[in-house]
Amino acid sequence: MASSAAPPPPPPPNPLETSLLVGFCGAPGAKALGRMTGDLTEAGRALRQRIEAFPPGRPVTPVVELIATTVHRSPGADGMFRSRCEDTTVRDYLDAARALNGLLLLNIQPGRADFLPEVQAYERWLTEPDVGVALDPEWAVEPGVVPGKKFGRTSGAELDEVARYLGGLADAHRLPAKVMIYHQVAASVVRDEALLRPHHGVSVVKVVDGIGSAAAKKATWKTLMTTMPAHVRPGFKLFFEEDTRRGAALMSPAEVLALSPAPAYVVYE
Repeated sequence: MASSAAPPPPPPPNPLETSLLVGFCGAPGAKALGRMTGDLTEAGRALRQRIEAFPPGRPVTPVVELIATTVHRSPGADGMFRSRCEDTTVRDYLDAARALNGLLLLNIQPGRADFLPEVQAYERWLTEPDVGVALDPEWAVEPGVVPGKKFGRTSGAELDEVARYLGGLADAHRLPAKVMIYHQVAASVVRDEALLRPHHGVSVVKVVDGIGSAAAKKATWKTLMTTMPAHVRPGFKLFFEEDTRRGAALMSPAEVLALSPAPAYVVYE
């Protein structure tokens, strides 16, 4: 009797289970969107230097967060007020993430489009083991609204659709759990958050995007943590320019990690 085939090996571990994530965001030729732009090798070195400032003792996974779908104030040919980056751009940023032994997140600013089809447009990249997504509902506006005129919004149900899709990809391709970020700058940006359910094959992080002094950011953090589902991990965003206006100091890594609950992902813009 022929022996049965050996079972396939388990997928690699989820980086959120083993380390703190620390990242830079950016896009080609857009310094206003973050420091991961221009010479990506140099930007990667700057990210490494930033990571070195974090307290020792906990492994850190570098993150490159590419603004892949970018919102615009003009409608474009399809009226969706957004554009998608080219595959060559995704490849360049994935190469930069891999040079750091890190993770690439594809940031989605959907304009008037829905999140799920925008994420699905990058499926060829999301079947890679080290590519996840970051959803930015501040830039998800309703019909008749021009992005930038007021905050956009999403719902827990819409986030759940994306999480279910990503978990299915991970299971089908035997990938590590997909990392799915959703950014939140204010309470109004995510409605009915409890409708975001846990799904096998995806790990979700809510990144609080509050802008301003350390006191203002901590107040936003405290407010937005109250609605975060229990299965979601917390994340925190720092802004080199906006947070340091009027002489304010950028929060240090130690200050950020002292937040309760402690962030699982820290991203700089």
